[in-house]
Amino acid sequence: MSTHERTAPPREEGVRAAASRDGHGAGTVAPAEVSDRFGGHLAGSPFAAAPRRATLRSTLRLFRSEVGLIFRRPRTVAMLVVVAVVPVLCGIAIRVFGGDGEALLTQVAGNGLALAFVAFSFMVPLILPLVVAVVAGDAIAGEAGLGTLRYLLTAPAGRTRLLGVKFAGMAVFALVTCLVIMVAGLVTGLVLFPVGPVTLLSGTTVPLAEGLLRIGLIALYVTLGMIALGTLALAVSVFTDTSIGAIVTTVVLVLVSQILTLIPQLDAVSPYLLPSWFQRFDGALREPLATGEMGQGVLAFAAYIAIFGSVAWARFTSRDVTS
Repeated sequence: MSTHERTAPPREEGVRAAASRDGHGAGTVAPAEVSDRFGGHLAGSPFAAAPRRATLRSTLRLFRSEVGLIFRRPRTVAMLVVVAVVPVLCGIAIRVFGGDGEALLTQVAGNGLALAFVAFSFMVPLILPLVVAVVAGDAIAGEAGLGTLRYLLTAPAGRTRLLGVKFAGMAVFALVTCLVIMVAGLVTGLVLFPVGPVTLLSGTTVPLAEGLLRIGLIALYVTLGMIALGTLALAVSVFTDTSIGAIVTTVVLVLVSQILTLIPQLDAVSPYLLPSWFQRFDGALREPLATGEMGQGVLAFAAYIAIFGSVAWARFTSRDVTS
């Protein structure tokens, strides 16, 4: 399925139809049609219908439009189905074949809540980064490739605000994806295995409610890590007009970083590589909580978001989108 696939809502059809009229975005676009996506606000034009106080409302409308576009695409639905099915398949495999001597898998057979943790362990190294990279890599490059980016920028949302909306849409997708994994793992574990007090990796047993809170903490930690990765993909996206290029570049960077973390001679470099912090969510299943280690991971994610968010902003605000 093409990474440029779009399912545009009615209010964007005029923009996208105009952009594809000659295959290069050389068509004309009705200002009123562009204005509609931005809440009817076209500053300095005869179509201006709202005062400056409508800026927030138009931004929220643009954000809703962006989120709607993301979750209406068939490929997005397909990816969410995949991430929901993986925990189910893991649960069925453990139920049928047992834990095969692995302590963590054996723990799932004794308490279904551990399946959510196992699902994250399986998906964080590659599947989750790939899923997030598809959405983030397509955010700007997809619009540029379709020729619609220049038309979106004719409205007074501004490049900074448009980039912020793209970032927010990616962040929402990352959160929803992690919640889908968590819920699928919990429901499957509840159906297939007994559920009760949770035995942590450190051997301590905590009440069921606390176990659920710790799994929720894991989901939030992984979400932040995926947002950091998505910011990296977004930065790559603003440098190309081909979304597949941004997606492949991001995935290759993740794979290379993971390989580098496995080389003992490069241990000094490992803390600066994003994937080296992905798996630190296991600190939530220790007693006491590994707040120091997880806190360092959060700081690393925040640093990646700040650095590559700045790179994306610097490039996008100076980019020539007229050619």
